[in-house]
Amino acid sequence: MMGMALAEGTSVKSVLASDSNLATYFAEQFKSLTPMKVVIALVAGFVVGCIVAFTYKKCYRGVLYSPNFALTLMMLTLITTPVVMCIKSNISLSMGMVGALSIVRFRTAVKEPMDTAYMFWALTMGILLGAELYIVALAVVLGIAVILFLMNFIKFQNPNTYLLVVHYDASAEYDIQEQLRRSVKHHRLRSKTVTRQGAEMTVEVRLDNRQDLVASMLNLEGVYDATLVACQSEAGA
Repeated sequence: MMGMALAEGTSVKSVLASDSNLATYFAEQFKSLTPMKVVIALVAGFVVGCIVAFTYKKCYRGVLYSPNFALTLMMLTLITTPVVMCIKSNISLSMGMVGALSIVRFRTAVKEPMDTAYMFWALTMGILLGAELYIVALAVVLGIAVILFLMNFIKFQNPNTYLLVVHYDASAEYDIQEQLRRSVKHHRLRSKTVTRQGAEMTVEVRLDNRQDLVASMLNLEGVYDATLVACQSEAGA
């Protein structure tokens, strides 16, 4: 009987000890990271991520806008925020995260240089929000957004760059050159191909307004067809 009582007392002590360790574990977990802080940080991350994605959409100057990339920018902000909240006060987690990131290889090619800047912007916002620097994060995201909108507005005032592709008879080349001089202030020959069936010319043009350059080319005798293609200024440089 005495042995059974001792065994029961030992089991009760072990249960109490495990409960105490569990309570201590949760207390340490929520000492600096409460559920309310996580909710506030995620809401702030969603708002800031929306601002980054909206700015990307409105200031995009490429040929084909990708809604998935805008969503990716929002997700980068949301994902980075809780990660930084977890590792900011834990050295071992910080070292583990650095090691994990060092072996991760991102194979998706970023074709537009500005897309990389937007990705770093989203990551920076997540770091600031994870560090609970909400005022700083709000000031940074609004400041960068205003700067990008101003730069985009100034850029829109410049002539738009296009590539004019013309298929023509070799005898019509002089008329095409004269028409370009009359219609376009800035133009530059990019390529020229001559075959037995005719010739093809690709010219970079910068249009101040929306004059119908294609129609004026088709009115020339000896021009078979003309195509105007929008291009990025970096590609045309």
